Amino acid sequence: IYFFTHLLMSTPTILCRLDDISDGGAKRVVFDGQSFAVFRHGEEVYAISDRCSHQGGSLSNGFLDGNVVECPWHGAMFDIRTGEALSLPAVRGVSSLPVRVVGGNVIVDVS
Repeated sequence: IYFFTHLLMSTPTILCRLDDISDGGAKRVVFDGQSFAVFRHGEEVYAISDRCSHQGGSLSNGFLDGNVVECPWHGAMFDIRTGEALSLPAVRGVSSLPVRVVGGNVIVDVS
């Protein structure tokens, strides 16, 4: 019952406009005290922590190839859909934030 009630009480929050991000591009967004890299791949949008788990490089400034972003500092690669680390020097992934697009807005649901 808690889970169902929790879902009903979530509040949609706009992170940015979809048009703010070019196809194949990224935007740094601060949400709930944390920096996230919001990526656009076609009509799909994903958000992961903006800080590389290796040494904190900005992933929103990284190199995007399909669903993989490469950290600009040391080349660690992450799956933008899940935050999973795909290559060294990163040995752990980064957090991800579930987002959706509604009416041209990139939305996250907050409880």
